[in-house]
Amino acid sequence: MIMMLTRMLPYGLGRIGYVPRGPVVDWDDEANAAAALKAVQTLGHHMGVFAVVVEPDLLDTPADHRLLTRLGLKPAHFSVQPRRTIWVNLDVDEEVDILAAMKPKTRYNIGLARRRGVTVRTGRVEDAPLFYRLLQATATRDAFSIHTLDYYGDFLRLFARGEDAPARLLIAEYQQTPLAALIVAAVGERAIYLYGASGGQHRELMPTYLLQWEAMLWARRRGCKTYDLWGIPDEDEATLEANFERRNDGLWGVYRFKRGFGGQIVRYIGAWVHVRSPLRWWLFQQACRLRKTTGLAA
Repeated sequence: MIMMLTRMLPYGLGRIGYVPRGPVVDWDDEANAAAALKAVQTLGHHMGVFAVVVEPDLLDTPADHRLLTRLGLKPAHFSVQPRRTIWVNLDVDEEVDILAAMKPKTRYNIGLARRRGVTVRTGRVEDAPLFYRLLQATATRDAFSIHTLDYYGDFLRLFARGEDAPARLLIAEYQQTPLAALIVAAVGERAIYLYGASGGQHRELMPTYLLQWEAMLWARRRGCKTYDLWGIPDEDEATLEANFERRNDGLWGVYRFKRGFGGQIVRYIGAWVHVRSPLRWWLFQQACRLRKTTGLAA
């Protein structure tokens, strides 16, 4: 399966293609992987892009570096998705085993939220504006950009309708007041924490901790074996642990929160590229270095 996003770049650079976490293929079958990448190249040709950037769902291993090189790709100088994340193991005998692997303070905060009366309900598509208001508050507080309301509403309509839907909107409330919300999606045996939002009210009740726990329980009931907390600073574990208490830039703030849920730190292989126009690709790289951006982020 292939989803290619395209963007028309300024200054006459042309159109670039991007395949997030794809193509979806059995990478252990090199012939099938080659066929999938050939299809990516053909699609890029039809869409008139000067390069196709793919960011496969592969971990950063020497074997997979060699595989992508054999398949004709070259490593890009950037990544669009976070390179490093935390996987929480859900493949345990009892739910209490998941809690046992967490930091004591995180377990305490989950229990505190419940004891203080925070509840978590499943949101509906109609709750998209509610989620968006909380997200706007989060974006303003933490200074990051977000998509439009329609973007999140469309996602919920496509993937979160019905009991068996592969995604879920969860909303934490206190006395019927929404405090925080998240969107989680299940892909095969992995669940991914995609979006999180919280307002300014009753943060002392720790609603975000209970939300993550309920998302893990939902994922486990669906048969997921891993819960992906989606994005921490791209540093080794020793550096992360040495700096998380004093740094707030980038993803450092969320690392302080996410590390409490235990789990394994993993690193993805990052972005690789098939270049169709070497000159335009070179110009794009120079522009990225000047602007310190990939030019692909929405």
